[in-house]
Amino acid sequence: MPKKAAQVPFIQSLDRGLTILQAVATSKHPVNLGELAELLDVDRSSAFRLAQTLRRRGFLSTPAGRKDYILGSAIWTLSRQYDWSKMLVRVAHQELKDLAGGLNETAHLAVREGKNALFIDSVHARRVIAVAGQTGELVPMHATAHGKALLADFDDEELKDIFGASLQKFTKTTITSFPVLLKECQSIRQRGYATDEAEYMEGMRCIAAPIRLHDGSIVGSIGISAPATRFLKEHYTAHSKRVVQCAKKIGERLSITEETPDEG
Repeated sequence: MPKKAAQVPFIQSLDRGLTILQAVATSKHPVNLGELAELLDVDRSSAFRLAQTLRRRGFLSTPAGRKDYILGSAIWTLSRQYDWSKMLVRVAHQELKDLAGGLNETAHLAVREGKNALFIDSVHARRVIAVAGQTGELVPMHATAHGKALLADFDDEELKDIFGASLQKFTKTTITSFPVLLKECQSIRQRGYATDEAEYMEGMRCIAAPIRLHDGSIVGSIGISAPATRFLKEHYTAHSKRVVQCAKKIGERLSITEETPDEG
């Protein structure tokens, strides 16, 4: 008979406290005690003790004159102190190396920085002619594969909020129309990767995929860049498969694996 999956022990009260934080963080309005009790399937007094413990440590707060809950200042403090980019680099660096080594092309890891993509890690190809993009470089999101991968889930209003009234042109193939950019974002969602046909730099071809967490949210992008004379269009099928698989692996490592704990 197949072995039963091992059950991971857990602390129920801690699990419930974290459930409260997730619920309050994702709610569009302050969460009252009744909602917390219903969410946890406990009585109001138990929900109150859990919420007050979190409030005492600064993870929850109550708006002036109200008894419902919002996130507290401790959440903001922790998020400000922790460098998420460094964490992403630590998790993704080996995959980045494998991608660059497997395709022998320069690979970059990027996150969003305003209306730009910021390269936070890179591994260069063992080539005489290699892409010169460096860690710390900012590139326009609408004109690069890494940037467009980061924009994949954005709608028309969100795109205009980011870029303002117009999209800067860099080459003859740069996307300068919001309807075209929106259609490109929709295509990226469907196929799972973005491309750059010399849209930022003449003679360059790039491909990148969004890195998604278990909830589908995009936290970064990873991909390769190469001279178009070497990275031909017919390479897209094979290269895109490697890039998408790489992004998926990183996303899985970053995500929480939910298991059914043994309460016995």
